[in-house]
Amino acid sequence: MVDSSGFVDFLVLTLAALLPALAYLVWVRQSERLGQEPWGLLLRLFLFGALGATIIAGVLEVVILDIGTKISLSYPAPEFAFLNGNSTLGVFFLVLVIAPFVEEGLKAAGVVQYRSSMRRLADGPVFGAAVGLGFGFFETLLYGLGAFLAGGLAAGLTLIFVRSISSVLLHGSSTAMFGRGYASNIYQGRAGASGAYYLLAVGMHASFNALASLGAILLAAGLPNWIGPYADVLGLLAAIAFAFGAIEHVRTVIAQSDFPGASAVHPRYRPPSVKPRSGPPPRQYTK
Repeated sequence: MVDSSGFVDFLVLTLAALLPALAYLVWVRQSERLGQEPWGLLLRLFLFGALGATIIAGVLEVVILDIGTKISLSYPAPEFAFLNGNSTLGVFFLVLVIAPFVEEGLKAAGVVQYRSSMRRLADGPVFGAAVGLGFGFFETLLYGLGAFLAGGLAAGLTLIFVRSISSVLLHGSSTAMFGRGYASNIYQGRAGASGAYYLLAVGMHASFNALASLGAILLAAGLPNWIGPYADVLGLLAAIAFAFGAIEHVRTVIAQSDFPGASAVHPRYRPPSVKPRSGPPPRQYTK
């Protein structure tokens, strides 16, 4: 008889990573009150992030790291030490620079890929969130499987839980902000908005990674070893707070884009709660 325990464990890990990401997607979608995106479209965007951007990003990062390591070994000068993927400095360069630029670029490509399905300004951040949450789901699943192979099901589920309340939200938020800039370029004619918001997404990603790696960064900076565990916990809590703050900001951006008159772009907007004046129309005076 075939042992099915391995399949069951894989299914549990997959659901543990998938369900929070889909729940976040529902949450983001509900921020758009007028003409919410059809689920078929959102799931295609989600799959692009999961099975397209994640895999390509992993391959590109391995290739870039390999090339950088070879360069640093061929030219062993201090100024090339950060390219060595086997060094502490090289790992930080990967986490804080290479990964944010590569991953945000590939996730942004998913938003651009589906530009023909955009109808209005609010669609941009919703599309970006869908791609980013798909990326976050699959990346989290891969990390969870690694932890499972090393420490069992409990270890895998623990890592998936931590990433589901931090990294998954960050990926959705950062790409949503690129989507906002891309839609602004299309619908508001803001030249350069796509590039500016891409750099914003990269900055958000790098900042989150810096918080999550706070203990290792402080240790590499020469602080005493006893600080590391406390910095790890503090950095993790700060990263989680950052991620939740970012997704809340994204939901606000979507809601404001959904009712663009609420922004300063349309100063003559009158909120629905303000009723028109009752009574007869004003008297018209003529000569």
